[in-house]
Amino acid sequence: MNAPRLRFNEFSGDWVANKLGEITLKVGSGSTPRGGDKVYQSHGIPFIRSQNVNNECLSLDNLIYIPENINAQMQGSVVQSDDILLNITGASIGRSCVVPSNFMIGNVNQHVCIIRLKADYYSRFFQPYLSSSRGQRSVLSFQVGSGREGLNFQAIRSFKIYVPVLEEQTKIANFLTAVDEKIAQLTQKCDLLAQYKKGVMQKIFSQELRFKDDDGKEFPEWDVIDLEQIAFKVNLKNRNLEISNVLTNSATQGIISQNDYFDRDIANKNNLDGYYVVERDDFVYNPRISNNAPVGPIKRNKLIRGVMSPLYTVFRFKKGELTFFEYFFETTCWHDYMKSISNSGARHDRMNITNESFFALPIALPSVKEQTKIADFLIAIDDKITQAQAQLAAVKQYKRSLLQQMFV
Repeated sequence: MNAPRLRFNEFSGDWVANKLGEITLKVGSGSTPRGGDKVYQSHGIPFIRSQNVNNECLSLDNLIYIPENINAQMQGSVVQSDDILLNITGASIGRSCVVPSNFMIGNVNQHVCIIRLKADYYSRFFQPYLSSSRGQRSVLSFQVGSGREGLNFQAIRSFKIYVPVLEEQTKIANFLTAVDEKIAQLTQKCDLLAQYKKGVMQKIFSQELRFKDDDGKEFPEWDVIDLEQIAFKVNLKNRNLEISNVLTNSATQGIISQNDYFDRDIANKNNLDGYYVVERDDFVYNPRISNNAPVGPIKRNKLIRGVMSPLYTVFRFKKGELTFFEYFFETTCWHDYMKSISNSGARHDRMNITNESFFALPIALPSVKEQTKIADFLIAIDDKITQAQAQLAAVKQYKRSLLQQMFV
């Protein structure tokens, strides 16, 4: 029987197999406007590229525009509301979205295919199928060409899709739209919490926001001290090769196993005697620059005892609330100093800083009791972020399960 495993009770009977070309009014892509990227501007007619098409919605981030006179030359590229847009080349091949009803006019480039359905076929039923794992396998099985693979229109028209009556299409689409709205709400909640945390941390570490003790009294003023007054460099090396756990410092993931980060071991297990021993709660500075860490990340080792490349600076605090320092290094408060002491002749992707300069890093330091207050406050925000992220992950997993069971 050609019917899904999960179905609304009021519907029965087989779904009918159709080739996409049999139920569409249009299958075709756009083109690059005459003049290329020289005609792109910040206003005018929206011009949709593959980076604007994903499996949840039409993304307006980094949307570019073209002049109206250029748009008039590209009538074959014009999209309408409820069109399905499908990426047909590049790394995002197979991703799709539906043009929202409030999107009045726009064009697509040659890497995006417009799929316009006939009456009695609901685009918001077909797009979730295309983004499901079953649909993605079907789409990707039609890739053609060598080198930069892609999908051609003949292949797209030959996609075979099992389709129910319009009423069932609509019911499924509306249900999945409600799930998508929940995902959007939780995504926004995560983003707002992250923005709130970033803003409040800036106020805390600039001392615009201060805490009081349990009796409501003001804490003492903060001192400004050098890092070397409260921390020291760890110089212990793995001389006897007794430790084989190789760690790395990721700007986004923190201290993690090198094997987990790279999906393979990079370091030679027989050549770890020059690596620094890193204990739990040691801090590590990675001088490599990235978008997420413009002066390199400093992270706390919460994982296991391990070893790290001598390219990193490992240091240990002698006193203070470690979680306070962990949050301090999440801010940009220390970035200007690092930029001021970096050797300008260094590699463009790596900070070149002497140990002496590094440990002269000035830190505005409150009393230990206020450090603890700050740490507890920020931990509470992180707990809320973690809960929201867990909710979001659960709803996304729920949607993936639905997509597996609600289509044939």
